[in-house]
Amino acid sequence: MVLCYPYKTVAYPRLGSSVLGGLSNLGATMVKPGVYEQRNDGHLLVGELAGGFSDRVAHIAQALSAAIQVRVTPNLRGAIWAKLLLNCSVTTIGAITAQPMRQYMMSVAGQEVFRRSYDEALSIALAGGARPERMIVEPIPPGWQERSIPGKDYDGWLEQIMAAYGDIKPSMLQDFERRRRTEIDFINGYVTQLGTHMSLPVAMNAAITDMVHRIEQGEIQPHPTRLDDLLRRVQYVER
Repeated sequence: MVLCYPYKTVAYPRLGSSVLGGLSNLGATMVKPGVYEQRNDGHLLVGELAGGFSDRVAHIAQALSAAIQVRVTPNLRGAIWAKLLLNCSVTTIGAITAQPMRQYMMSVAGQEVFRRSYDEALSIALAGGARPERMIVEPIPPGWQERSIPGKDYDGWLEQIMAAYGDIKPSMLQDFERRRRTEIDFINGYVTQLGTHMSLPVAMNAAITDMVHRIEQGEIQPHPTRLDDLLRRVQYVER
């Protein structure tokens, strides 16, 4: 089984027909080496890279389910995009602010950065022909019209995400703390790359990617004020 991001489907055959795809929807923190604390009711998702159902996927799911909850999807690409949408917003914003989602979403700046990064990523997914699959929430926010529409329904949608991820320490923040290289180029950086190729706006994802690289290099440190820095940079780009 291989964990993969939603690269173009033409790249999948290079992995060979014997390879299955999968992703983790678990929120966990390493308390100490060998000890991990799971902080949400997550699961593993497995499926064929080319899509559809197969007996072997069902067998793998059955074997793994003895240890953890496992689900099967006929739309692996859409499921990976659904996870990537949340990684681009929940995970990376939490990392650069050194806060879990529930904290940074208490600020107007946090809400705006989340909305912009999520909306950009969703626009790229849909423009590329992906059908993001429901995981924690429906991937397309209520009333979405190429951007999220504030209101009661949208707030309820956010609360569902908050219930699953609101109090989890971002894995990327743990990378910063351990001075490890992050996966930013495969998250917001990937959305930025696709958006640039498609000539679609990705200013917020580009700004987040650059900021994470600066933190990796020790130029700046994670802090809640980074939200304001991101908004100022995006507003400058959009002038």
